[in-house]
Amino acid sequence: MPAPVKPIVIGHRGACGYLPEHTLASYERAIDLGADSIEPDLVATRDGVLIARHENNIAEITDVAAKFPQRQAVKHIDGRAVAGFFTEDLSLAEIKSLRARERLPFRDHGHDGLYAVPTFEEIIALVRRKQRETGRVIGIYPETKHPTYFRSIGLPLEEPLVAELRANGYDAPDAPVCIQSFELSNLRALRPLTKARLVFLYEAADKRPYDGVLSGDGRTYGDLLAPAALAEIAAFAQGIGPVKGLILPPNPDGSLGPATTLVADAHAAGLFVHPYTFRNEPRFLAPEYGGDPAKEYRRFFELGVDGLFSDFPDTAVAARDAFLANR
Repeated sequence: MPAPVKPIVIGHRGACGYLPEHTLASYERAIDLGADSIEPDLVATRDGVLIARHENNIAEITDVAAKFPQRQAVKHIDGRAVAGFFTEDLSLAEIKSLRARERLPFRDHGHDGLYAVPTFEEIIALVRRKQRETGRVIGIYPETKHPTYFRSIGLPLEEPLVAELRANGYDAPDAPVCIQSFELSNLRALRPLTKARLVFLYEAADKRPYDGVLSGDGRTYGDLLAPAALAEIAAFAQGIGPVKGLILPPNPDGSLGPATTLVADAHAAGLFVHPYTFRNEPRFLAPEYGGDPAKEYRRFFELGVDGLFSDFPDTAVAARDAFLANR
């Protein structure tokens, strides 16, 4: 019998269950905890430098309001009015004067104010250093955030991302890198620019990709789960990253319904499946798991996922290894 495929563990925003997200400290912790890959979400500064933040609105996750109060603004991003402080209104030098904060109120805030906002270049340098130290191949899994919006304001993400990857040798189908996006047009634009693997992300089934809203494509993410749509995606991408509820849908009472056919359907189309986001806190776990995150990981590994995004990479790695040991 062939050995089971080893699902990969992707450090979601680093190891953000332990340290403020999208900081070099969080990424390094994820690597030290055994993550196979780390995930930087990428946005642009006013001077076009790619930096790691979950959103371009950084009001809640940095001290920007105290340092640059005059930069507060309202922007229309992906069809919504958003008030806050935005990376595209700050130079890299100004961004570098800021310090990161924990996003979630129930997590440890003891590291607030300690860490700078990293550039994508700094993240790649960290990965290369950790590869030398550990002898391990460590993947990079960047996401382009709001790519249609950034292109509309003259700060496209695709070209600088591809240039940075190419300069560091990440431009081959087997390179340890995946580029992910919630927008199909973004991935289509990337395909002729890079040989790296591309991954289409799925939000909840009733939502629509913003580029589809603009182009008049009426399909929801749910529509894009159909086998014909998966075959369309497989023409330019290698994988999908669905929110985990698209694989194990929750019932109205929070319990889990039966698994969908998404994993099998994606595999039939030639796509790998990396769902998100797995977290240890009981508030994020269905009642069936009894507060034990290892049970959730095992359920998804049993369903055949090829990897997953976790805020707590050590828990994910331990659950993965236990699952493989007991196959």
